[in-house]
Amino acid sequence: MKTTPRENLLRTLRRQGFDWAPVESGGFCPSQVEAFEQRFGHRDIAGYFGNPSQYVGTRIEPTYADARALYTNEELPEKIHFDAFGIGHSHREGCWHMTHMHHPLQGDPSADWIARYPFPKVAPGEDEKMALQTAEIQSRGFAVMAGLACTVWETAWYLRSMEDLMADMMAGDERATVLLDRVTALACSRARAAGLAGADIIQLGDDIGMQFTIMMSLELWREWLKPRLAAVIRSAREAKPDMLIYYHSCGYVQPFIRELVEIGVDILNPVQPECMSLAEIQRDFGGRLSYWGTIGTQQVLPFGTPGEVRDAVHENLRICGERGGIVIAPTHVVEPEVPWENLVAMKEAAASFKL
Repeated sequence: MKTTPRENLLRTLRRQGFDWAPVESGGFCPSQVEAFEQRFGHRDIAGYFGNPSQYVGTRIEPTYADARALYTNEELPEKIHFDAFGIGHSHREGCWHMTHMHHPLQGDPSADWIARYPFPKVAPGEDEKMALQTAEIQSRGFAVMAGLACTVWETAWYLRSMEDLMADMMAGDERATVLLDRVTALACSRARAAGLAGADIIQLGDDIGMQFTIMMSLELWREWLKPRLAAVIRSAREAKPDMLIYYHSCGYVQPFIRELVEIGVDILNPVQPECMSLAEIQRDFGGRLSYWGTIGTQQVLPFGTPGEVRDAVHENLRICGERGGIVIAPTHVVEPEVPWENLVAMKEAAASFKL
């Protein structure tokens, strides 16, 4: 019987070998989506690249009546979008992925107000819908990844502002405890729902790395974020013990990896080659950790030749060896400067790989 994309993906992520090296397209910026449609007459980017997994998630809906009323210390721009948490996003002309973020809990709110702040709720029927979607996707031979990015740290600082939340954590302020606990509780409930729905992989993540250093000290992370991330992972695994845990952080995160593995992370994303060495990480964690990404969107994809892209793909697959443990993918959004020829080279290099 022919191996399905789901079976092949789960085998390689568990480092049990693979029939072919899985490749995933990553997210395309709007101009790249338009260019793809002009080239092929459709927008099925995932189908073209043979993505082995599909996303599901629970839609959350706001509980606030008027998002603008949540802001007392800031005059908001006229053109602004509010998400389910009431976090405001405004765009500069020509920007897409990055927004100017407006933080409703920035400044000097009381711990009591943070405890009463209107958090979103899972929309009615979403858990049942996710279970049906999961079963349908798996019946077609694809793995299911439940999306829960911005798991604890990022959602919390989006609400409070990075500067204020960092200051709260460093000072041991009660406001940090209240906010992080509320964010964690919601994340745990959504992780549990993903497990009960039968998802194969849960995508967690919070950016804790910068280009050449970590965003906060290990001590601060251990005190405030590690136990809360561990609680989210436990919630997922209590519902589905064999669920694979995918963790995303851009940038340099090497000092955190040992403890991420310790609390249950199976897959690290994106492993930016401009920030870290895959060979070093595999030397230290091979057999305990898999990787998703590794093809850099800062250097080789936008500015390399197709030959250099092929070499990068083959080198990373060789580093991981016959047991696998790697999904080849861009390390971030495919921006306008990435030539189409380099994306084809990434796909074809994975397809042609032989140990």
